[in-house]
Amino acid sequence: MNVLISLHNMVFDLVERAGSWLLPMFARFTFAAVLLVYYWNSGLTKLGDGIFSPSIGAYSQIFPKQLEAVGYDVSQLGLFHWAVVVAGTYAEFLLPLLIVIGLATRLAALGMIGFVVLQSLTDVYGHGVTDAKTLGAWFDRASDSAIMDQRLLWVFVLSVLVIKGAGAFSVDAILRRRQATLPA
Repeated sequence: MNVLISLHNMVFDLVERAGSWLLPMFARFTFAAVLLVYYWNSGLTKLGDGIFSPSIGAYSQIFPKQLEAVGYDVSQLGLFHWAVVVAGTYAEFLLPLLIVIGLATRLAALGMIGFVVLQSLTDVYGHGVTDAKTLGAWFDRASDSAIMDQRLLWVFVLSVLVIKGAGAFSVDAILRRRQATLPA
């Protein structure tokens, strides 16, 4: 029995050590495979005529009730609305890119967690998503709701990156190694 326990401990000690560099890399891969194109396509729908001129679709996605209240006339919304829409639009491009290449990964992942939370709140309070299938619930027998179930998994993957960083194969790791070789 001691041999089995020792073998178990030896194997899983190796797994745990490998997990220190493998887990962040796999979390970044998972983010890229599942969410990179999702967020970039969402960002593309928000681009308007110029670099700082978001589309009306951007306002309707982020501020649906406020846009409706002003009769879909974007010029009636203020600087705050414009700044949030522009920042949100460019965050959908920049934060995922930073995560995938592994640059400022912890901050980018933290920003994406905030983004997912705001996205979910906008879906519920801004767009009025209340149907049980889309909203979902935790600890039920269904695991396919878009908001409670899927987005919890997204936040979990992002949390791994906040806690563990980008891993060994990242720009962050290259910069960390370069800094370590610089004279003090």
